[in-house]
Amino acid sequence: MACRIADSSLRFMVLRQRGVCSSSSSVNNTTGMCYLTCPSRRFEETRIRTSIHRCISHKRISIIAKAVAIPAEHALQDSEDERKRMCESYGFTQIGEPVPANVTLRDIIDTLPREIFEIDDKKAWKSVLVSISSYALGIFMISKAPWYLLPLAWAWTGTAITGFFVIGHDCAHKSFSKDKLVEDIVGTLAFLPLIYPYEPWRFKHDRHHAKTNMLSEDTAWHPVWEDEFESIPALRKAIVLGYGPFRPWMSIAHWLMWHFDLKKFRPNEIKRVKISLACVFAFMAIGWPLIIYNTGIVGWLKYWLMPWLGYHFWMSTFTMVHHTAPHIPFKTSEDWNSAQAQLGGTVHCNYPRWIEILCHDINVHIPHHISSRIPWYNLRAAHKSLKQNWGKYLNEANWNWRLMKTIMTTCHVYNEEQNYVAFDQLAPEDSQPIAFLKKVMPDYA
Repeated sequence: MACRIADSSLRFMVLRQRGVCSSSSSVNNTTGMCYLTCPSRRFEETRIRTSIHRCISHKRISIIAKAVAIPAEHALQDSEDERKRMCESYGFTQIGEPVPANVTLRDIIDTLPREIFEIDDKKAWKSVLVSISSYALGIFMISKAPWYLLPLAWAWTGTAITGFFVIGHDCAHKSFSKDKLVEDIVGTLAFLPLIYPYEPWRFKHDRHHAKTNMLSEDTAWHPVWEDEFESIPALRKAIVLGYGPFRPWMSIAHWLMWHFDLKKFRPNEIKRVKISLACVFAFMAIGWPLIIYNTGIVGWLKYWLMPWLGYHFWMSTFTMVHHTAPHIPFKTSEDWNSAQAQLGGTVHCNYPRWIEILCHDINVHIPHHISSRIPWYNLRAAHKSLKQNWGKYLNEANWNWRLMKTIMTTCHVYNEEQNYVAFDQLAPEDSQPIAFLKKVMPDYA
């Protein structure tokens, strides 16, 4: 169901002071909302808004008008104390200040050193060698490990083949080689063990960069629409599971839904999409029978499926951590700002060093969203430059249980004022999986 929410022109805020309030007022030029200014900060805010929800489903249009009183959103990131509280609560190390509306993406790019855009063939091919070697080591570990050590071997191997994805990812962004034919060949081959069609993924991923954290248009993660969540009970339960306990593997559903349907692509893209799909199906038709012939069905499970599930764990986790947090909004195309989405809406997350090495620094992600032409081996230098020039606007975290728990138990349904509303606030009777996660997931930061 595709849903769009349009605010009505009637929007105002009533501030009730607990002390003495001056009669002066100011107007927010961005939102057109009027505020009373008070010398004291001790007040309660209530926002009364009228919104028109227009939902389109199967050619049927329904318009629902409703007036609701909603607690006004936090003065997000407005004070240092509030940002520190949010860091502690969400599992972040830094919550960035809001990026000013007059800052452009070009302003940010112009502060980056020119050398970080240079492609180094030796470093690029070194990453290929690292990924092939680490994957081969993983297969060897799987073949020799006793049953109780197999999970460790699978974890290593799944992380190693995530490095293949990062290589193909750089090829898609034209930051692997100066020879574009080489990039297309390497990207296609790197994606084959993952059963990922290179060209369909490239087309969709380009749109993610162009529309990062834009409602409906972003092709990566989306919040759930409230109308969709409330529509069908069976669908609601599936959504709760997918955005709750199964969220670290939701990229599998994304892979199936976005990359194999020719109807999702433009006419000028279809030819290249078909070539990629043919390569993937050929790999499956030849590679899988060879694995089964030599090792049996159990061998296919051990050597391919389990590492593949490990790869999707990282694919899902990396993607949702990059752009999902209670304070990072998704916005409509009318309200969207490129610099705010790419600089302030992208998260830098530090992972254990062995993961960073095997995955080629894909999680040094803010500079990648400032310019996707930066090769992976220059991302850390680019991030250092961003810290020097734009450091106060950056969102940063170390990967931890509290961070994952925050995303999996609270970042669910889109809400314009609060950014997200958790499933168990809207439908507690269908949200037992969320209550379970809150109970069993550690809260360590």
